[in-house]
Amino acid sequence: MSLTSDAAPAVMERPKAVPPPREKFSTEIWNLPNSLTLFRIFLVPFLVVVLLTKYSDWVGLTIFLVAAITDYFDGYFARKYNKMTRLGALLDPIADKLLMSAAFISLIELGLARAWMIVIIIGREFAVSGLRSIAAQQGVTIAASPLGKTKMVAQVVAIALLIVGYELGEFRFIGELALWVVMLFALVSGVDYFIKFSRAVLRG
Repeated sequence: MSLTSDAAPAVMERPKAVPPPREKFSTEIWNLPNSLTLFRIFLVPFLVVVLLTKYSDWVGLTIFLVAAITDYFDGYFARKYNKMTRLGALLDPIADKLLMSAAFISLIELGLARAWMIVIIIGREFAVSGLRSIAAQQGVTIAASPLGKTKMVAQVVAIALLIVGYELGEFRFIGELALWVVMLFALVSGVDYFIKFSRAVLRG
């Protein structure tokens, strides 16, 4: 008589890997890096009103510099505390473009910047954003280049000098010279992004 059972042996199933839970949308908004980004967006209309009403150039300069500084600290805290989120990746470049575009357009209205130069600088921003979006759809990430980061610093310096130049005329020439530097960096970094895009996407 056989002692074996007719029942089939039980099969041990491997536990399925559980993906880490994503942060709630409300939590993503109010973490420190994203809060700084939202604060930068919040300051934009105040900057425009202060500059165009000529309330105080020093107040306008302070608002602009505080907003520009948040651009550094939101990235710093996101990396330090591992708080990099999809929402932050979406909001940060939007906040940057809003701040710089608002400042440059206000300077045109005040007669402190040439419109054609600002069109080139802002146009470069949207062109690069378009290229990076197309590359992302193809699964390719085009990282920010040192030229682009240098251009960002040059923009802050140029805008600050032009705002001060409205109050103190001796700074206006230096501000205009800095704006030429910004435009040069915008053109060179734009060409650099297009070359990277063509190599990564157009050539497969």
